[in-house]
Amino acid sequence: MDKAQVISGLAAELHGTEKAVDLAITQATTLVQAMIGARTALSVSPVAGAVSQSKAMEAIAALGVARDAVVACHAELQKDHRKMGWGVYAVGPVDKPDDWETPVGGTPPTKTGHLRVA
Repeated sequence: MDKAQVISGLAAELHGTEKAVDLAITQATTLVQAMIGARTALSVSPVAGAVSQSKAMEAIAALGVARDAVVACHAELQKDHRKMGWGVYAVGPVDKPDDWETPVGGTPPTKTGHLRVA
C-alpha cells in the first residue's frame, strides 16, 4: 500500500466512526422519545419510568462526550497530517474550517465570547 491509500483508509475509518457515534446519539434519543410515547399511550405515571428514562438520558450525555472526543481526535489527526507535510489527499464529507473554532459561514469568536451587541 502506498501512503495515499493508507491515509485514505484512515480517513474513511475516522468518518465512519464519526457517523457511527452520530447514529448512536440519534438512536438513543429515539429511544427516549419512544419511552415517553409508550408511557403516555399506556397512561402510566411519569414516576414509573423515571429511573430508566434517566439512564437513557445519561447514555445520551455519554455519547455526547464520545462525540467530542472523536471530533478532537479528528482535529489532532489533521494537525499531525499537516505537521508531516503530506498536503491534501482527500476532502471530507463536509466543508470544515481550518481552525476548528470558526463556525461554518461565521466569524471567529471574540475574546469576550460569541455574543455581540447588535
